[in-house]
Amino acid sequence: MKVVALVGGVGGARFLQGLKQLGADVTAVVNTGDDVWMHGLRICPDLDTCMYTLGGGIDTERGWGRENESWTVKEELAAYGAEPTWFGLGDRDIATHLIRTRMLRAGYPLSAVTEALCDRWQPGVRLLPMSDDRVETHVVVELDGEQPKAIHFQEWWVKHRAGVPAQSFAFVGAEAATAGPGVLDAIAEADAVILAPSNPVVSVGTILNVPGVRDALRKTEAGVVGLSPIIGGKPLRGMADACLDAIGVETSAEAVGRHYGSRKCSENGILDAWLVHTGDRADVPGVAVRAVPLLMSDVDATAQMARVALEMAGVDVD
Repeated sequence: MKVVALVGGVGGARFLQGLKQLGADVTAVVNTGDDVWMHGLRICPDLDTCMYTLGGGIDTERGWGRENESWTVKEELAAYGAEPTWFGLGDRDIATHLIRTRMLRAGYPLSAVTEALCDRWQPGVRLLPMSDDRVETHVVVELDGEQPKAIHFQEWWVKHRAGVPAQSFAFVGAEAATAGPGVLDAIAEADAVILAPSNPVVSVGTILNVPGVRDALRKTEAGVVGLSPIIGGKPLRGMADACLDAIGVETSAEAVGRHYGSRKCSENGILDAWLVHTGDRADVPGVAVRAVPLLMSDVDATAQMARVALEMAGVDVD
């Protein structure tokens, strides 16, 4: 059973834990739009969160970064006044970024670097960057009464906590990018494709902006099933509501399902089925909708979510 999952960071990583438990051959296409250069190092937050979570090295309380982390380098950088001070790099985490940066500067593509890093962590899931090309999500905002300007997503998300209203998002480099090695083939060969309950705008949405990915989802013979990241009108985690507001989409399970759209009834739609949380309702034309528990309270609960998603995709899990 070959399964492809489109994922972002914390929520995507936790969903992969449940999917992995079902024994499927899982390929995760991971958002790289959050990637950023900091202090001369290339940081890939979503790839690292997936790798650490599945490899047993994540800080489980925060959901990101390394367990048993220390912050000596961060404190020393702050003592020098080295900006940005709002983005913290832990000492253990820095080792990953050093290896990645050294390999990138030696000419290796991000996909090869990710594979090399996973040799250590053995995540049990094939982690594919959505693209080897540099694609970054930027946010257009007004700061302190200035003219609108674009800032990196990390600055908006981490420094400002998405508290500055986003006017729009710019997926810099996306138009000229190509899907990463193996991405389109994995989608074409899959028995099921799952959109994880990740941010529909800046995680899954960024992946969909890479040329060829949306078309591959529309053409695949596999069932394409999405899980709502919105429960009871609120994001499952994070600040997806601030992102949805910026693109004029209501923060509801139904609105997000309609935003993705139906493969049957919409020119650009990608869904065959849509899972919403128990108690939520959604009418998405051309899409089969089912309400099931979507709280990822533990790995077993997440595995049950994934099982239902696969069943909705037409895959016999047993």
